[in-house]
Amino acid sequence: MMINERKELVRRLQEIGYIKTDKVKNAMEKVPREEFLPASNRSYAYADQPLPIGEGQTISAPHMVSMICEILSLEEGMKVLEIGTGFGYNAAVVAEILGPTGHLYSIERIDSLAEIAKDNLKRTGYRDNVTVILGDGTKGYKKEAPFDRIYGTASAPSVPEPLKDQLKIGGRLLVPVGEQVYFQDLICILRKSEDEFDKRSIGGVAFVPMIGDHGWPEK
Repeated sequence: MMINERKELVRRLQEIGYIKTDKVKNAMEKVPREEFLPASNRSYAYADQPLPIGEGQTISAPHMVSMICEILSLEEGMKVLEIGTGFGYNAAVVAEILGPTGHLYSIERIDSLAEIAKDNLKRTGYRDNVTVILGDGTKGYKKEAPFDRIYGTASAPSVPEPLKDQLKIGGRLLVPVGEQVYFQDLICILRKSEDEFDKRSIGGVAFVPMIGDHGWPEK
């Protein structure tokens, strides 16, 4: 059964050290990754690897999803912005941690993916605390700013300035950044004041490009 495969994957991610906290462990065990994949790829749901979801996009590997959640240090009740919804898996894991008092706003630039994500999130019970927005994620979502946490599931040539502007003081921003479109540094930014930001590199990653006015140009 898929649930057994899911628990075994979570056990391995704990053993390796990607999963460090109970809240991330519990979210990863609860969210059914297979429900956020095209039917043709569901048998690979608990392989720890990215998988294609169409439109040149991928679903992140489970270890990367757990890393994002741990680095962001998510807490119940937070307001979070995600750039790059895809099929909605990462959003569901984050929403599970945020709980019913928190909310995730997720921006997707490809209409077909946004619609599938909405269906996936509704079917799996996360529609009430995830809002999927069609648009340019590099501009952020000023309407609901500021955010406790902001993260990107795609890579930019530099940290988009609107995302820094829309981060609360004390908030964290996580974005893959690099000159090479398919190899980047995962950058974590802590906003210390209106004008002061601490930046550190988490390490090398590989994400699809973040397309938009403050990201990569569309080809």
